[in-house]
Parts: sequence; C-alpha cells; structure tokens
Amino acid sequence: MDRFKYKWEEFREVKSVKPKRKYKVLETFAGAGGLALGLEKSGLSSVGAVELDKHAAQTLRINRPNWNVIENDISKVAENINDFVKVEELDVLSGGYPCQAFSYAGKREGFADTRGTLFYPYSEILETLKPKVFIAENVKGLVNHDEGRTLETMIKVFESNGYKVHWNVLNSWNYDVAQKRERIVIIGIRNDLVEKEKIPFAYPKPQKYRPVLKDVLKDVPESPGIEYSEKKRKVIELVPPGGSWINLPEEVAKEYLGVSWFSGGGKRGMARRMSWDEPSLTLTTSPSQKQTERAHPDETRPFTTREYARIQSFPDDWIFSGGTSAIYKQIGNAVPVKLAEYVGKAVIEYLNQFEE
Repeated sequence: MDRFKYKWEEFREVKSVKPKRKYKVLETFAGAGGLALGLEKSGLSSVGAVELDKHAAQTLRINRPNWNVIENDISKVAENINDFVKVEELDVLSGGYPCQAFSYAGKREGFADTRGTLFYPYSEILETLKPKVFIAENVKGLVNHDEGRTLETMIKVFESNGYKVHWNVLNSWNYDVAQKRERIVIIGIRNDLVEKEKIPFAYPKPQKYRPVLKDVLKDVPESPGIEYSEKKRKVIELVPPGGSWINLPEEVAKEYLGVSWFSGGGKRGMARRMSWDEPSLTLTTSPSQKQTERAHPDETRPFTTREYARIQSFPDDWIFSGGTSAIYKQIGNAVPVKLAEYVGKAVIEYLNQFEE
C-alpha cells in the first residue's frame, strides 16, 4: 500500500463556517481538552470525553461540568461503548491515540495486528458507533513510523470499517497558533456519505496571519512554573534571544552538550532561548528537559504553565488540575485549541452539505 496516495491536498477557507445543526462528537484520549475544546469552538457538541489520567479528567470536569467525562480505561469503554455514550447516531469520533508499533504491521492481519495497542479500542469504537466522520490526530512521525507500515495498517483497518481515508500534516503556526507544531490529521468519511457528496472534504486553508510570541504573551496571568537548575541557568544566561548552544563559548558548549557534541545535526533545540519575533518550537511535557529547552526571551527560565497554555492557544479561563508537573504534561500533550477549531470547521463544512 502506498500511504502517500492517501495524502489529501485539497484545502479551503473555513473560518466563517457555522454548523447547520447540532453535530455530535465523541472524544477519545481527551487529555486536558485541547482537541475537544477546539471542536466545541468550531460548533460541535460533545456527547462524551474519554480520559484515563485523573488530573486531565478533573481538568475536563472543572471547565465543562456539563460534559460526560468518562474517566476509564479506553479498552473497557470500547467493549461496552453503548453503556457509556447514549447517542442515536454519532456524527464525529475524534481522538489522538498514541503512536505505537504493531506486531505484524504491513502483513495481511489488518485489525488483528493492532491488538494490544491503544489504536485497537479506538477502531473498535469506530466499528461499533459508525460515525459519519472520524478525526484521528497524531505526531508527524507516524507518517514514516516503522517505514510507513504503522500508518498503512491503520488505513487498512479504517477502510475495512467502511471509510474513505485522507491524511495530511498540518502545522499549527498556519492556524493562529504561535507555535511550530506539526501533527498528522487523519480524516475518515463513511462510504455512504462519499457516494452522495457534491463537495469533497477539504482541509482548512492555512491562514496568512502567523502569530509570534509577542502576539500571545502579553499580560499573561501569574501561574506556577519551574526553574532551571543553577548550573543550567548559568549556561542559558549566555544565550541571546533566538539563539541556542551554537552561541555559547566552545568550552561551555562542549561541557553542556556532553556526548551530543560529537553527534550529527538536529541539536538546535539544546540551550535554546526563544525570541519575541518567532513562534515557539513544539512545547514538550517538561519544559526543563535537556535538548528541548525553550527559554523565555527575556528571563532565564522556562515558560510558566499559563504561558504554556497561551502558546497552545488555551483561553486564560481554562483551569488545569493537579500539580505543576501534571499541568505542564497536560498542556504539552494537548492539540492546540485553534488548530482543532479549524479542523472542526472543515469537518462541519463537509457535513453541512447533507443538511440542505
């Protein structure tokens, strides 16, 4: 199978799209709600959000007490999905299951290949509820994971469930987010809709306005954050805005990089200080980990949790549950809210044609 033949290059402007009726969405692997909140902002109505992590589930409950938050193992939910979600017909299934290798990916086992992975319960829910459309987002690395066999197996499973599959890699910086964060967004459309469609699905058109950090980090509310160790702080103090380890004196850089000094390229994230005039690099789940520093432009510290949330396009009134490390993890794992909103509008634009 050639996975690249499923890469869909159709884009349309969807900024002004509004739903013609109340489309229902079920969210899996909901995390702190980046994807779910973005889809809500696009006009989709939640019928459930599945999340096992206690802090993330509590975050969802605090912010959306009316949501059906299902704090449970996705495998158990998938086995009895109709006990957890009451819906006559589901319009959209969404979620970002982790990228995991399959035992026999690329062979002819298809669905059986995926047992033991978190993709399996997602595909079980898809098979049971048969939504009109599904959205599956993941890390960009899924495209070439296991030489492409992982994505090919997923596509094969989706097709066997009765869906036409498209995918593309979207950069959140193109969608009102001050961050270069690339995600694969897989869209599946139930075959009976494809047969009736007059307008094919199109991904959201990239926007001309691309925000940088100075656009989103004004007047950020105070919030917890972590500090660098004294040793690390002394190193990063030497780095100018927009710079990284290459701006360090050679002896300091050698000691700081350690064995990485002798490796090849791809080290520009080390000892990296962001500047106000650029988007953030992809935020991680821990802001002080080596090799992925994103120091504040002016102050020698990581971004605070609220700055993290701004960069991920969460609104300031979205409250995160748990300690500082748990909050960083929730935000770092999230889909940027505004990217999710654009994807939701693209799905709504497609579904609207069947309501005329």
